[in-house]
Amino acid sequence: MRKKKNQFVERIKMRIINLVENELGESGCEAAHGLSFYVETENHKLLFDSSPGEFVLRNAEKLGVDLKTVDTVILSHGHYDHSGGILPFVEINPLAKIYMQYNAGGEYYAFDGEDKGFRYIGIDKKILSLPQVQLLKGDSKLDDELQLFTVEKRAYPLPSTNKRLRELCNGQFIQDEFHHEQNLLLTAGGKKILFCGCAHNGILNVLETLERKFGSAMLPDLVIGGFHLMKRTEFSEADTAEVTEIANRLKGYKAHFATCHCTGLPVFNQMREIMGEQLSYVRSGDEVVLNGLY
Repeated sequence: MRKKKNQFVERIKMRIINLVENELGESGCEAAHGLSFYVETENHKLLFDSSPGEFVLRNAEKLGVDLKTVDTVILSHGHYDHSGGILPFVEINPLAKIYMQYNAGGEYYAFDGEDKGFRYIGIDKKILSLPQVQLLKGDSKLDDELQLFTVEKRAYPLPSTNKRLRELCNGQFIQDEFHHEQNLLLTAGGKKILFCGCAHNGILNVLETLERKFGSAMLPDLVIGGFHLMKRTEFSEADTAEVTEIANRLKGYKAHFATCHCTGLPVFNQMREIMGEQLSYVRSGDEVVLNGLY
């Protein structure tokens, strides 16, 4: 079956392929609650997040992506739905370096309500003992293409959906401040692409931090990732207002936003009414390449 590509892009030299996402696309790939992208540049074959499990291997095979050639893995944050494919991946590729924040292996939980309590959503601790894992503390420039950065200060509120996400610290469930989250700024061919797994720190804070740390000249041409605005319950007026505010602010950037995963289709549809063609949705198996990259 023909691989679907977003309407705003055409195939050039760089390849950006979604391997796993929540929604079924036209590729025949499996969908799962999680995220993984394969990125191929002149210098790297990169895996950004790894999905919740072996989905990443099966979908890569279906799409003709050889994960044995990947040289770099980046984990956006310490949640199972982004890290679950790491252990299956290292079985076929034990050489790729795996970059994560030093505290990505913390005790992270979701509160599922009074009847269900707290559910562990962190990474498999076996990942931490892998020799290829590189634990970072804060920003790290890997090379001229790959810049990882974290959000320490916030100019905008956190997504309200973060409220149910906690960290177990000294026997107490405290609010997760997402210091274990990192973002990737990929620079190639004079263009800049920002990858954010879930933007738990808030997509507006991620963009503000990028500009503050690296300057307005480094603002991205393309932003790929989730905005963590999905809800399992009906949206309140406050929820709708939050989404509207974010969409209006994103509209002020020159970037195209290719969202997915934890944004959710209802939120995407609401934001699309405001942002129009500036916003697109990436489904499982879709290929995304920035038009005019080279």
